[in-house]
Amino acid sequence: MRSRDCLWGDFPDLVSWPEGKLPVRGIRSLETYSVRRQLDHKDERLTSDGVWVTTLPPQPVPLQRGVEFGHQRGDLEKHGFNALVNGWHADHVWKQDAAARECFLLMAFLTFAMYHAFLCLNRKPSLRQGKSREFRAKLMAAEIYADWVPTAMPP
Repeated sequence: MRSRDCLWGDFPDLVSWPEGKLPVRGIRSLETYSVRRQLDHKDERLTSDGVWVTTLPPQPVPLQRGVEFGHQRGDLEKHGFNALVNGWHADHVWKQDAAARECFLLMAFLTFAMYHAFLCLNRKPSLRQGKSREFRAKLMAAEIYADWVPTAMPP
């Protein structure tokens, strides 16, 4: 990872809204870093501004760890939701009913989590090597459909 110039701020004991029963903690991270562009090989300075609200107290979770948690959550959202949208078609709900959308998304999240847990926890590392997640998904689908689709059609 390239070096970053970081300015972090910790804002404990914020009162959010009247319905909020507990004070929350705000964490802000302003980070400046350089990236080298492929086209012209020039360095460009970029700035990232992150703000997170949490109930984690400062004592067991220091500011640096809070910022790391925020970045990890961002990675999860970026990669997890991207995979759900592109690989699991979770961006399109066929009904306009709010309950149907909620049910669909909850089922998609549950299926996504179970599938990845199965891949990571139920396979020996030697069996996982060289095979993509997409390959495993297609293999599982083929096994499911094997009983429904005859292998040879009679003449």
